[in-house]
Amino acid sequence: MEEVEVQIEVEVNPTEDEVKVRRAVENMFSSLQFELKPLRRGSLLISKTRGTDGLTKFYNLLRRERIRDAARSILYKGVTGRSIVFYLNKQVAYAGHVSFSQLSGESPLGPIKVQIQCNNPHEIIDWLAPRTA
Repeated sequence: MEEVEVQIEVEVNPTEDEVKVRRAVENMFSSLQFELKPLRRGSLLISKTRGTDGLTKFYNLLRRERIRDAARSILYKGVTGRSIVFYLNKQVAYAGHVSFSQLSGESPLGPIKVQIQCNNPHEIIDWLAPRTA
């Protein structure tokens, strides 16, 4: 499969433990490099990974939780040009499960923003969440 770059951004609120926020991201993705940037309130945890290896945990979770069709629909809605953007619920990710989220409102501590850059987003979506029917 082609070259894939994944960037994950999540706010670490002043009331949150950075280690737990990092664990939430690590529960979803692997082979991550982390960078912490200070914000006015709290900080921004930026994680990056390359290749489909970094997406393997997410790939397996979509199968284990039997949500490929729902995931496929959400991923397709997030396609713009050569990128796919979607959001995950931070608390649910910490528990090791996948729950897609909106940019704001659903997750009181803010969502995990995932951006996948690649030449053919549809190919990545077909790999991550193929049609089940």
